[in-house]
Amino acid sequence: MNNILIRIATEKESAIVQTIATASYNVAYIDILSRKQIDFMLKNLYSIEEILRLMQNGQDFYLILEENNTKGFLAVEEKEKGVLRIEKLYLLPVMKGKGYGKSLIDFAEKIARERNCAKLELNVNRGNNARYFYERQGFVITEEVDIPLDEFILDDYIMQKELV
Repeated sequence: MNNILIRIATEKESAIVQTIATASYNVAYIDILSRKQIDFMLKNLYSIEEILRLMQNGQDFYLILEENNTKGFLAVEEKEKGVLRIEKLYLLPVMKGKGYGKSLIDFAEKIARERNCAKLELNVNRGNNARYFYERQGFVITEEVDIPLDEFILDDYIMQKELV
């Protein structure tokens, strides 16, 4: 990894965020969720309109680039005092295992410290192997949740990392 840059995503770059989310979702969730649920999630949670709405309502999106090529994105939001939530962290599938995810986690920690947050928090699907990546980054499972969403159930772990 050379010349890595993580910077805020602009509203004009919402299509880049959508493209990365779509590419990642179609690989990461193909053996976990039904095609119907993947399509629902992409249409309702990762449409350009929804990404723009989130950007305008307090979710900060960041792109990770190497030599001007976008490799992935991160979205964070402080929803509870002292807790910075990683709402989204997606990489292009061919970029996994190359250190970009760790760079985004480290960046989220930096943001959390700047905002005087003592914890990072995220949700991960219980069937998603990304859970093991998060554990290697110091996150621990604090809760199992089943979140109704339309006709689907999001079966997640809530994971947290204490910042010292």
